[in-house]
Amino acid sequence: MHQPRHITFILIEEFSHLAFSCAVEPLRIANLVSGEDLYEWTFLSEHGEQAVCSNGSITLVHGGLDALPKTDQLFVLSGIHMRSHVTRPLLAMLRRERARGTPIGALCSGAWLLAEAGFLVGMQAAIHWEYHDAFMEAFPEVNLVRSVFVADEKHITASGGTATADLMLHLIERDHGEELAIAVADQMVYNAVRNATAKQRVSLQSRNGMRNAHLASAIQIMRDCIEAPVSPSKIADDLGISTRQLERLFGKYLNTSPKKYFMELRLERAQKLLLQTESSVTEVAMACGFESPGHFSRVYRSSFGVTPHAQKSKID
Repeated sequence: MHQPRHITFILIEEFSHLAFSCAVEPLRIANLVSGEDLYEWTFLSEHGEQAVCSNGSITLVHGGLDALPKTDQLFVLSGIHMRSHVTRPLLAMLRRERARGTPIGALCSGAWLLAEAGFLVGMQAAIHWEYHDAFMEAFPEVNLVRSVFVADEKHITASGGTATADLMLHLIERDHGEELAIAVADQMVYNAVRNATAKQRVSLQSRNGMRNAHLASAIQIMRDCIEAPVSPSKIADDLGISTRQLERLFGKYLNTSPKKYFMELRLERAQKLLLQTESSVTEVAMACGFESPGHFSRVYRSSFGVTPHAQKSKID
């Protein structure tokens, strides 16, 4: 008879309900199909009575941060607006438990809270792709990866959504073998289980409905040099094609020009940094390859209908 592994979830306000379900249900199903109590779990929140997820549903919890039972694994589960839910009591509790040797991990945007607590310095970590740009700006000392989860570091992290199910199936396999993990996945009708090295987002070719290697490579070059943009002619030269051919590719597959597409990528990143970090408008402008804050402001307003300063003030 196995001693149940106890897993505690700290539910942060506006947590992801999808990630929550994908974390708990595999454990429940593992108990069901094995006929044993292999896992048990506890839900905690800072206020100790309930937690409200991002879709408005309310989850009752077993207690507050001071009610942590003896646990084999502690997970911080958050969702949107996680920066506004980083509190002193939460950070103090996490640091106290780390000092006691409690294994601590994070799901969805929870890696942000662990990074705020100083847990992830020099480690690989996964977070939902929506927060990648902001996370890299805020925590350059963390080795952020685009994998769906990271399970071989001291602090386990998963990027949220169904990646949480991938992580849980991985942990079930680690604890009780591949056969049980497969049986759980079958019960979930989940036949696309990913390992830790799988990337969060589908390829550029799949996203854009194309299979042109030159176009995919051009877009990747743009993503890699947002802070120091290069010209379409330089990109074409690096790819060994003419600038005119590059223009035709963007026109055919994306109905735009390389220059316009590159600007949209830079502005998209700028918007994320404005909304998700404490960086100033000038710092965001530099991080997105704009030499002049004034030019950045004009281009940003033309694209989004609001100035960078006004955009940032919405969250201050």
